[in-house]
Order: sequence, then C-alpha cells, then structure tokens
Amino acid sequence: MISLNNVTFKWHKNDPIPTLNIPTLIINKGEHVFLHGPSGSGKSTLLALLAGINTATSGDVLILSQNLNTQSNTKRDAFRADHIGYIFQNFNLLPYLSPIENVTLGCEFSKSRQQKALKQHSEPKPSLQKEAVRLLNALGLNEQYHNKDVATLSIGQQQRVAAARAFIGSPELIIADEPTSALDANNRQNFIKLLFEQAKLSNSTLVFVSHDESLKPLFDRAIDLMSLQEPL
Repeated sequence: MISLNNVTFKWHKNDPIPTLNIPTLIINKGEHVFLHGPSGSGKSTLLALLAGINTATSGDVLILSQNLNTQSNTKRDAFRADHIGYIFQNFNLLPYLSPIENVTLGCEFSKSRQQKALKQHSEPKPSLQKEAVRLLNALGLNEQYHNKDVATLSIGQQQRVAAARAFIGSPELIIADEPTSALDANNRQNFIKLLFEQAKLSNSTLVFVSHDESLKPLFDRAIDLMSLQEPL
C-alpha cells in the first residue's frame, strides 16, 4: 500500500536539516498502523506526504504503486479524492452543512468513490445519502443529529461525522491525524474500535497518528517516527 524510499522533506530548500529523513517505510495493504512520536517530530508532515498534500524534497513516495512525487498537483488531487480518506485533527467539517451533507461531500470529487458508495446498497434506488446514514449510524451518531447543523454537535459527534466522510466510497487508505485528542481514554478506545470495524468492512489500510502511546496495543503495528528517521 505504502512504500517510501530515501524520502526527505524541507519546508524551505535552504534549510540545513530536513524535517523528515526516512530511508525506508513499508505499510502493507489492510494493516492498522499506529504512528507516534513527540511534538515536532514530523508526524503531520509525513501524513501530508502520504496524502499528496505536500511533495517530498527528494526520494519516492509510492501509494498503490503510484509515485506521488512525480505527479502534477492536479493528478495528486484526483488520486487523493479517489483513493484516500483523511480524518483531520480539527475535523475540517463545513459548519453550515448537516452531517449527511458533510459526509456525502467526500464523494463529490470522485466518480469512482461515488460508484463504490452506491454499491454498498442492494436497494433499487441506492443513494449517497443512504450510504451516509449507514456510516453515521455505524459510527455511533444517532439519526436525530443527521440533519442538524454540524456546528451544533459535540466534539465527539463531529468526530464521527469526520470519520464517516473519510470512509464513504471505501477508499483504500484512511489517514487519521490525532482524531481522538479531545476524547477521554474510554471514548478514545471505543472510537478506535469503530474505526477498525469500518476499515475491515471497506478493506482499507489505516494509518493513525497519536501522541498517546497507550493506544499502541490496539493496532497491528506501531511505528516510532523518531526511530524511523536517519540521524543527521
């Protein structure tokens, strides 16, 4: 699913030391990986490279055998829309839309994800809205909240909307950047279990970033970003 080779990243080309310096990283299809490291170690920077939001200064970033570092901005945007679901730390929901509208927005820029979302239903008239309802219910958001303004929801409820938006259309890769930082320990573990259930149903690879190392035992594998990088 993911292969990084001799990847460096600098915010400015004249920086003497790169923010990231990763000789190699392999993540297999279907893995649930916990990525951790102290603040400032480059966790969010690495996720931005995996999502094609930023490009590496040098090296190869391969996702599904596609080298994002050699693609144009337009092609990377299209690839991300088709194949990657992203749960942002601050959720990045549109406050004037409802949960259902926020979730279906995840398919607006990808015909392939629209088609996969519609295939989740065997009904005569499947719709993105029905798939959004299914995901929101599966992730624990009661239907009484589905059509409210998302800004009126609690942090935990907004978190579930953000996760449903990432999963709609069954993208091959789910990236989660500190999505549980505002939750207490019990709710963190419950939410992660719901993520795992949806990842298995979608056959998605999950890369989950957190500073909370108590969550490591829940995952297939833990990666310490500091140990991953080559010292300079």
